[in-house]
Amino acid sequence: MKRLTLYLREVERRLSQGERRVSSRQLGQGLGVTDTQIRKDLSWFGQFGQAGVGYAIEDLATRLRQILGKDRTWKTALVGAGRLGQAIMSYGPFAREGFEIAAVFDADPSLIGTAVGGRRIRPLDELDQIVREREIMLGIISVPKEAAQTTAERLIGAGVLGILNFAPVRLEVADQASVVSVDFSARLEQLAFQVSLGLKGSIDGDD
Repeated sequence: MKRLTLYLREVERRLSQGERRVSSRQLGQGLGVTDTQIRKDLSWFGQFGQAGVGYAIEDLATRLRQILGKDRTWKTALVGAGRLGQAIMSYGPFAREGFEIAAVFDADPSLIGTAVGGRRIRPLDELDQIVREREIMLGIISVPKEAAQTTAERLIGAGVLGILNFAPVRLEVADQASVVSVDFSARLEQLAFQVSLGLKGSIDGDD
């Protein structure tokens, strides 16, 4: 899935530059992926392109958008309108990539009723009704970790099928919904570890 996303971005970049055809080798060169891997990945989803001719870029972009579910608008509920939530609301690429923040909720009385980025912040009591009325299928959680699990359960109970979780805690949802977690602290720790290994190797090499 991650590679398909990269393929789509590269294809769209080439399309914006006026290119009309691309080979798997050319596509792979821009991404550090072998042409064999690209053909193998695409073969899971049917026939793409012609041998010796390559891919029609516009058709390939359309097929990749369909595979990745980006040929439609995904209505999303954001729970947690603090600093992180407000940053998420202001993130322009969400809309350009087909994700519409259709409703925003928070438990803080000082935030409820106020507007951020043109969106009115609503109380959690209205979550179930609005999610169902607006046919919202995705949820974004940006609440403190103590409230993340109950928030996930509430979103799932209202009909949400996928959750993007920014809270630094593992959500227990069994097979009721798909969950993708974004843990900034964990990513920074991984980055620091990789850098420290490089520094240690450099020091050892000097010795």
